[in-house]
Amino acid sequence: MVADLLAARMGARFKRDRSGAVVAAGRLSGLPVTLGKPLSYMNLSGRPVAALRSFYKIPAERVLVVHDDLDIPFGAIRLKLGGGDNGHNGLRSVTAALATRDYYRARVGIGRPPGRMDAAAFVRCRAQAATRADRSVRGCRAGTAGPRPGRGAERISSRIFASKFLPYPR
Repeated sequence: MVADLLAARMGARFKRDRSGAVVAAGRLSGLPVTLGKPLSYMNLSGRPVAALRSFYKIPAERVLVVHDDLDIPFGAIRLKLGGGDNGHNGLRSVTAALATRDYYRARVGIGRPPGRMDAAAFVRCRAQAATRADRSVRGCRAGTAGPRPGRGAERISSRIFASKFLPYPR
């Protein structure tokens, strides 16, 4: 979703790449940017991110991974360099594939689940809500939200992408 917005601002379209991702390239604020959305499930997204990093020869410290974060209020965004995976399986996969924790993360807040709702069901529900016009999570119940395995993997994993986003230090 973030990658789609950035691609639209660049006037770029995503094209399938042999890395296991769809890729869009263009310029943002005059800087060259390559966006990638893994086509795998989120918790297996490390391999496509590492393949894109290797192909485009991007140093790990210039990779930006965008991911959801339960511990940040809905809609808030925080940028961070390095750190742990905080239980996020997608970050765990990327960290293992890049063999380093030293990459940027744009943490997009989705807030905490209401009541006793399972966190995993809430995350899937948020992903579905983001594709609906009303952007709400009304009607989401534990065990009913999100795509079934083998369906909608691109939508879920589109939350993580690698990017040539940050300017090289001078």
